[in-house]
Amino acid sequence: MKKPKVCILRSAGTNCDKETAAAFKFAGAQPELLHINSLVSRQRMLNDFHILALPGGFSYGDDIASGKIFANELRFKLADSLRQFIADGKLIIGICNGFQILVKSGLLPGPVRQLKQNTSLIINDSGKFEARWVYLKPGGKCAWTKGLKKIIYLPVAHGEGKFVTEDKQVLSRLKKNGQIVFEYCDAKGKLSGYPDNPNGSIKNIAGITDETGRILGLMPHPERHIYAGSHPRNWELKSKHEGDGLQIFRNGVEYVKEKLK
Repeated sequence: MKKPKVCILRSAGTNCDKETAAAFKFAGAQPELLHINSLVSRQRMLNDFHILALPGGFSYGDDIASGKIFANELRFKLADSLRQFIADGKLIIGICNGFQILVKSGLLPGPVRQLKQNTSLIINDSGKFEARWVYLKPGGKCAWTKGLKKIIYLPVAHGEGKFVTEDKQVLSRLKKNGQIVFEYCDAKGKLSGYPDNPNGSIKNIAGITDETGRILGLMPHPERHIYAGSHPRNWELKSKHEGDGLQIFRNGVEYVKEKLK
């Protein structure tokens, strides 16, 4: 396989689709921007792609709650296609609003066969929109996180990013299964509170995966740190230097090349 095909799925209010497509292209994939109606109407088929990406933004103006309407479209209009996509061993990534969509559709943390919501992303403890750079500690078991540094630095930009679970049992299951793959931390890797944890997420959770390790959702924006020059402290570096986010996209591309021949 020369270039894995990536579906960058958007709707009204999505605004990080082009940046996400650029990140995948730089990582060696063939991205295509599609409106969700193209899949719902079956003008295009999800199984034509190897990776599904849900970008950041404010889908449907965050009406009801961030990502909720888009999540309902996935759950009630595309459930069978998504289940088959996942059963075929393919990958999904949801960034910021995309993460909100994944948890509210029930795709995360799973199991996918149920599509039941048992986690959410709610209003930040600060009560305001948080736009800042944060340190993250990768961990868990996930196809998207291979080879990441012990601590990475990515920007966040959200008003509803506080990760919560339905009950302690759900949280315990996430820990036991290695599904917590990103935690907010300080510059030395220590878990700490605000502003290192920008939203008050329980256990500093910034990103999770499903039990297969192939579906990733995270609040920070890896597509905004593809080049080192995007970093506020490294603005003078030339674009040939990689930012911390690129490896995430490269991992997805390399996984498809290796596993889906």
